Amino acid sequence: MKVSQGTTSTRDLHQYLLGAISPRPIALVSTISDSGLYNLAPFSFFNVFSANPPIVIFSPANSGRSGATKNTLENLKEVPECVINIVNYNMVNKVNIAGCPFPKGVNEFEKAGFESLPSDIVKPLRVKEAPVQMECKVKQIIELGKEGGAGNLVIAEVVLMHIDDNILDAKKMIDPFKIDLIGRMNANWYCRVNGDAIFEIPKLDSEIVVGMDCIPEYARKNPILEDSDLIALATANGVPTENEVKDFSNANLLSLKNLTLEKKYGTLCAQAKELIKNKRVQDAWKTLLSIHYIKD
Repeated sequence: MKVSQGTTSTRDLHQYLLGAISPRPIALVSTISDSGLYNLAPFSFFNVFSANPPIVIFSPANSGRSGATKNTLENLKEVPECVINIVNYNMVNKVNIAGCPFPKGVNEFEKAGFESLPSDIVKPLRVKEAPVQMECKVKQIIELGKEGGAGNLVIAEVVLMHIDDNILDAKKMIDPFKIDLIGRMNANWYCRVNGDAIFEIPKLDSEIVVGMDCIPEYARKNPILEDSDLIALATANGVPTENEVKDFSNANLLSLKNLTLEKKYGTLCAQAKELIKNKRVQDAWKTLLSIHYIKD
């Protein structure tokens, strides 16, 4: 299936984008007009883009039906400040109410039943229930179009963060299991980032790993080794030396001289898989590379 801008309606293209780029974090954005009217609205076109300076970006899109701009955007042009309140599971139904297209001047804090708090630096209010509240000053607004569905990138600098102590771990960092975040998907769908949805993968940015391309082709294509086995091999910090492989082959591998080449491959892959299971990845590498030193 191919979807292009010129042949797909904005409405359908919008749903394809939201379905593909999911889940998305939700920013519950508080703003204020120059006349003092408060506004609170959720946006899932939202993320962090820099730490120094600390920059977040969200996008209030023009109405797909009427092309009208959001009250949030109008307020930001009048008072270039906001509070980005992070949404967790306990807040999501109230956030849904705040997202209704209430007319300008309606206080969404009251409509949704959120308690407001004064900010320390900026004028807009904070949402007390939010586990993290970011006071921000707008640096730039980039209009991406004039038609319905066009986004408006709001680039904001975080000048102060308020973090609930109850979501911190022993190191005073945000605990992903305690914050209980929500992700926005397409249509009426959300996901909860908790329990089995959270898993850990060690970062590799501080060390160079071997990579998939160094694994012998016979091993990469052998069904005995699953993706998880290949990833364990690929994320090793290095491969054994030629002498290490020879010594290992002589000491540990039984003679495979009576087996066909295909059987040799299968035997070595099976042995490597067992070694990986037992966290002996370097020995698994020696096993796979020993194919070059096994004599018929």
